[in-house]
Amino acid sequence: MIILSRILKIILFIIFFAIFFEAGLISAYTIVTSQPPDVNKLITMQVDELSSLFNFGSGSIGSNQNTLNVTNPNEVATAINATGIVDGVNIQSITATTSQSTKNVDTLLVNITATGYKDVITGDNTSAQVVISPNQTYTILATATGNLSTGKTQITIDVSTLKIISTKELYSKTS
Repeated sequence: MIILSRILKIILFIIFFAIFFEAGLISAYTIVTSQPPDVNKLITMQVDELSSLFNFGSGSIGSNQNTLNVTNPNEVATAINATGIVDGVNIQSITATTSQSTKNVDTLLVNITATGYKDVITGDNTSAQVVISPNQTYTILATATGNLSTGKTQITIDVSTLKIISTKELYSKTS
């Protein structure tokens, strides 16, 4: 009976912790964005992040990653630019990796990593000089599906399935 009571207390503690965590997340979202929160979107985001953390559905957490050569880097860069997160993407930095086996499959889910940048335009009304320079550098993580080539080392990314997972600022030039 005592063990059952302790287990019940632990379960109640976990439930109350989850409730207070969610309430704090919703209130923080409201304070930061000054908009009412979309609870469904927040919960979906948390589930996506947890599933990517535990890497559900694609083997074990420590599984081997296969690096594939992207055959359409210009299209991938254009699709990333279309999101509005960055002004440009370094095409040479685009890499695609997967933890799925490349044997006996034609279509794979891949993780895409790229380096992007934002431009800053400087100048004022008194001078005729306008300077455009890269000011911020980002690393962009995305997922997409792609079709393997016959050699199973090259992949053509289906840009309509591209989904940005995260953007992290690597460098910011401060004046």
